[in-house]
Amino acid sequence: MTEEITCFKPYDVRGQVPGQLNEDIAYRIGRAYVEFLKPQTVVVGYDIRLSSQQLCAALSRGLTESGVDVINIGLCGTEEVYFATSHLETDGGIVVTASHNPADYNGMKFVRESSKPISGDTGLAEIKRLAEQNAFPACAEPGNISFADTQPAYIAHLLQYVEISSLRPLKIVCNAGNGGAGLTIDALEHFLPIQFSKVYHEADGNFPNGVPNPLLVENRAPTIEAIKVQGADLGIAWDGDFDRCFFFDENGRFIEGYYIVGLLAQSFLELEPGGKIVHDPRLTWNTIEIAKEFGGQAIQCKTGHAFIKERMREEDAVYAGEMSAHHYFRDFFYCDSGMIPWLLVIGLMSKSGKKLSELVDERMRAYPASGEINRRIEAPAALLQEIEAKYSASSTSVDHTDGLSMNFENWRFNIRMSNTEPVVRLNVESRADESLMQEKTAELLACMA
Repeated sequence: MTEEITCFKPYDVRGQVPGQLNEDIAYRIGRAYVEFLKPQTVVVGYDIRLSSQQLCAALSRGLTESGVDVINIGLCGTEEVYFATSHLETDGGIVVTASHNPADYNGMKFVRESSKPISGDTGLAEIKRLAEQNAFPACAEPGNISFADTQPAYIAHLLQYVEISSLRPLKIVCNAGNGGAGLTIDALEHFLPIQFSKVYHEADGNFPNGVPNPLLVENRAPTIEAIKVQGADLGIAWDGDFDRCFFFDENGRFIEGYYIVGLLAQSFLELEPGGKIVHDPRLTWNTIEIAKEFGGQAIQCKTGHAFIKERMREEDAVYAGEMSAHHYFRDFFYCDSGMIPWLLVIGLMSKSGKKLSELVDERMRAYPASGEINRRIEAPAALLQEIEAKYSASSTSVDHTDGLSMNFENWRFNIRMSNTEPVVRLNVESRADESLMQEKTAELLACMA
């Protein structure tokens, strides 16, 4: 008889501790991961949450009691496990993290060899089934646990994305939100001619200043205030496991991830004409236009890191970006990083002599966007059908890659259902017409009321 484990989500494990995720479940996940993947060596690491080290120990016991050797890289960000898995050429990697969830949550993210993601479609459902079944074969010889410090190699890899000698001595506000990003900033700081003004810098799993999630408008004020007080050139904030980074210009203005995607796409296409850029369907026109202008190819893919990474590998894309501030790089094992984007941006600022506002303003005027608006809807599928029926006569194209995307002559929208809750997410953009974008946003929100 199996016992349902509720912490498995479409792309990872995420749940409240100890009710949904505890040491027993972590142990069983370790056993199930081995049963599914049949690895010989696995990297593990953990974030700054108070429960992470204990859960990682239980997970490691499950792995070793299945005969697997574990390499523990200790306290880290999610991308450091991605890096270590490929760098050490192991058969897989698991990081214990709940990213930007509340302090009493935790979770895990999984990769296999070469840092390839494991999601619901590629093995996570099977790992869940095996963990619930909890009937694992006896192991003749347990594996061993060793410890490795991969941070120096990781830092060296990050520094390859920027020409240090050409960097301007910028003043940067960085807000780790008491998550893990501060440790990496401290390591990078020694190599860069940058003056960092550090906000909520110390890693603290109690999250004394709130959960590190810069997508929440109320969490942005400390970064904005510090930019203004310090007269900084740039502001950067991260979520807890720092696989996403968020930008603020020299005026303290929050820059939507959509425009950073366009900026980075352009920088890669200037280096690799004809390169492929993968993007999500939520906001697209700016990215498509930049790819066309710089001789590249824009490829649309369903939202979600597992889908994006798989498509990048298929296409050998040089870069991929989601408007949610996930940025993926071919040279980073097709994985997402919250550190590489800001290094690239300061490189662009130094090379061009421009401020961040000057690098993005033109594109923001060309394609004004609503930003993602979330509404709780009890019957989201029916709502999408109603909206499609209402607008179909006047649309120039309809796409169902991810939710509903409808294009019109001078504006477009995407509306999609959340994977985990009865919420719909709306994004609207226009061609150089802020008032039209706002009008259509209000119109669609009225449909969602």
